[in-house]
Amino acid sequence: MIPPAFEYVRPASVDEAVRTLGAAGEDAKVLAGGQSLLPLLRLRLTFPELVVDVGRIPGLRGVREDGGTLVIGALTTHHDVLADPLVRRHAGLLAAATATVADPAIRHRGTLGGSLAHADPAGDLPAVALALDAELVAAGPGGQRTIPAREFFVDYLQTSLRPDELLVEVRLPMTDKAEGWGFHYEKFSRVAQAWAVVGVAALVRRDHGHIAEARVGLSNMGSTPLRASATEEALVGVGPDGVAGAARSAAEGTRPTGDPSASPEYRAHLARVLTRRSVLAAAGMG
Repeated sequence: MIPPAFEYVRPASVDEAVRTLGAAGEDAKVLAGGQSLLPLLRLRLTFPELVVDVGRIPGLRGVREDGGTLVIGALTTHHDVLADPLVRRHAGLLAAATATVADPAIRHRGTLGGSLAHADPAGDLPAVALALDAELVAAGPGGQRTIPAREFFVDYLQTSLRPDELLVEVRLPMTDKAEGWGFHYEKFSRVAQAWAVVGVAALVRRDHGHIAEARVGLSNMGSTPLRASATEEALVGVGPDGVAGAARSAAEGTRPTGDPSASPEYRAHLARVLTRRSVLAAAGMG
């Protein structure tokens, strides 16, 4: 299908992009890697009057360490996230989930920031951002502001970004196996490289054979990515024998939808099963 007509601009800086977005308001869409926006345009699911291509703005790519925080530029591609040694060492959950995103061609074009700003609840990385307690930095007319991941995703394909703001970086607390942290990402898909029917991102810290802390992010269990809060609380202090019981609460407070891939009941079942598997693997108890 042919996309609707739109104007196109390519700003050379973050400031220029912010000014352009501010002038256009709700009529503009940001183009980064294009792997989320272009399909929407072709299917005529969005009708922007202006497309703002930020893909060549300098300074928005790469990974760096800032104290105890890992900082990833919003335009860093999935491929570069996977290849970065800092990510592999200190954000292994992000690397593990990124490896499951689509196929190599899309991972070379798609960006971390674009995936998060698209906010598809079936996407792999929004749930990971929640589990990692990520912070997202947006640039606007008044400067930069930091948005916790738990406040960033507000509804289906909607975030707390304002029309005149641009996502510029993602900040992650650094975790390390030496400190007892383990991770695992698992999703169920009907076919290879498809969206997750349900996905579970687990980050677990063990202490003396028991789980001291757990964070569990869920994909495709509602209109936004979610944390399995009841399961996280139930996991504290348990050993291998207690994980299954805690995982039975994984779907608590969720509102999974029904579609040709799965009914709401089956999604709830998958959430429980995949949470048990992911937590056991992350804790090294499987």
